[in-house]
Amino acid sequence: MNEAYEEIDLQQLKAMSYDELNQLAAELREDLIESVAQTGGHLASNLGTVELTIALHKVFNSPRDKIVWDVGHQAYVHKMLTGRLTAFSTLRQLDGLSGFPKRRESVHDTFDSGHSGGSVSAAFGYAKARDLEGKDHACIAVIGDGAMTGGVAFEALNAAGSTKTPLIVILNDNAMSISPNVGGLSNHLQKLRTSSRYRRFKAGLKNVFRKRPRALNRMRLFRDAIKYALLPGEFFEELGFKYFGPVDGHNIRELCYFMQAAKELNRPVLIHCITKKGKGFSAAEQNPQKYHGTGAFDPKTATAETVHDPDSWSEIFGKLLTDKASADSRICAVTAAMTEGTGLSVMRDAFPSRVFDAGIAEQHAVSFAAGLALGGYKPVFAVYSTFLQRAYDQVLTEICLQNLPVIFAIDRAGVVGADGETHQGLYDIEYLSGMPGMTILSPRDAGELKNMLDYAFQLNAPCAIRYPRGKAPAPIAISASQPNQPAAYVPAPQCIRDGMDVVFISDGGMLPAVLEAAALLEEKRISCAVWDLKQLKPLPEHFLNYAFHHWHHMVVVEDGDCCCGVGVRIAAKATLAGCRVLSVGWPDEFIEQGSPTQLKARYGLDGAGIACRTERFLENKA
Repeated sequence: MNEAYEEIDLQQLKAMSYDELNQLAAELREDLIESVAQTGGHLASNLGTVELTIALHKVFNSPRDKIVWDVGHQAYVHKMLTGRLTAFSTLRQLDGLSGFPKRRESVHDTFDSGHSGGSVSAAFGYAKARDLEGKDHACIAVIGDGAMTGGVAFEALNAAGSTKTPLIVILNDNAMSISPNVGGLSNHLQKLRTSSRYRRFKAGLKNVFRKRPRALNRMRLFRDAIKYALLPGEFFEELGFKYFGPVDGHNIRELCYFMQAAKELNRPVLIHCITKKGKGFSAAEQNPQKYHGTGAFDPKTATAETVHDPDSWSEIFGKLLTDKASADSRICAVTAAMTEGTGLSVMRDAFPSRVFDAGIAEQHAVSFAAGLALGGYKPVFAVYSTFLQRAYDQVLTEICLQNLPVIFAIDRAGVVGADGETHQGLYDIEYLSGMPGMTILSPRDAGELKNMLDYAFQLNAPCAIRYPRGKAPAPIAISASQPNQPAAYVPAPQCIRDGMDVVFISDGGMLPAVLEAAALLEEKRISCAVWDLKQLKPLPEHFLNYAFHHWHHMVVVEDGDCCCGVGVRIAAKATLAGCRVLSVGWPDEFIEQGSPTQLKARYGLDGAGIACRTERFLENKA
């Protein structure tokens, strides 16, 4: 870190000249690149908000003024300026700084954000609470980086704009959502509209024509015609917001000017800032998608080339779906602003007319998929587990209720690591299991993913296939004798190894850890059977009856919340059969950031932890 700015506080920042603030921006940008190169994180989006963040803290008085950051991955510089610069090397590490705003971390973090679209709603709520308390501090929502494509943002704008409640919305437009609308005339007119001289002139004009309503209406019509023709912000004006912009989001002086003007207006205001995602780091500027969320890298040799891991679950899924689409013209793919992340880029390149990006709008994406299915097509919605939960109602009432053949390819299922609580994919088993007609599958390797995708298309009903983040493991060696298999693939439970004392029943994601646990227990002369469950819903009744008959002790392991997951449902059935069941999964709490390896070790979900818990269970100590 640059020592010149390590100890800077917000009062020092407010006293700086614009030349000093520009120097500060350069230093912070350099620190940001160096730090994220070591820890990984959301680089491109934060490089684009350096000047914007400095201007915010120059004009407003955090934490008295409430700054709500949307998405959250735009707030790294905000953390640097609010007492966390020296701790920035711990970003996204176990027990370190979060990559998102966290209220437990600082009084300057006003809202725990991680998903898109909620900032305007939260800031509006803050503003109403302020009004009820009779206070006068500012409430600011910083939205952007795609978040404006989500419907909840427009719901909030519609609600807030219809009131006279003072609220400032800063739209960080980095070309990921609303296209830039720039021009000298537009900028000139917007600056004119913010001046007190212009406001006095407009008020005087109204007084002149107050007794001549017909002439006043004609003047208003003429004014509106000019505004609609020349100004880019009429949409927001019609919602009830005073629109300023487009503003150069990298010009601190200009940003401060408009923020101060917005602060003085006693009404809802939207400031439209144009920023460059990845600004100041050429590789990120050329390829903001790659450097949106990145692992550690060497900033001196970084290039703009996107490197895909061909062995990752996402890439394997994308290739499998493209192969299926080659053979069936009715197969379509839907994504919520995650074409690259879910592996759909290969299908988009091959069949661009059959890959639909819904933006950061999961509810719309699911309803849209329902319409595709009703229209005779075969939609696959590829989505991260943590984001699918935003569309719970649509999955239940629009897909399952109508029994539509929509496939949910659930990426990043289970613990995902450094993104922390808001992104851990631990709840899809729980909430999808309560939906009538839903089938949930869990592959253990790429071969099983292919089989399950084939099966899902044949099912002609709602189906979810969940798989974790990272590389797909190599095929697992099977040591158990196998009964005759049916000619057509069905996701029936499969015995991986034989054993007499205890049986492990695992989903695909946890199978490697379970096999490690079984090997450790075998060293203590505990004979362990291991079964790959494959289908998590509906539960395979025939197999469970077989298991209840052959084993008194059962350990169910899943990469999800253990309180309402597969283990609990199997335990309810086992009680009637007189069997004991240990449910092993993630506890009923939000799981913090850290690598999946670290977190599994901490919560007893690695091989050693599962073995220890099983041994205690067999000794009646669990």
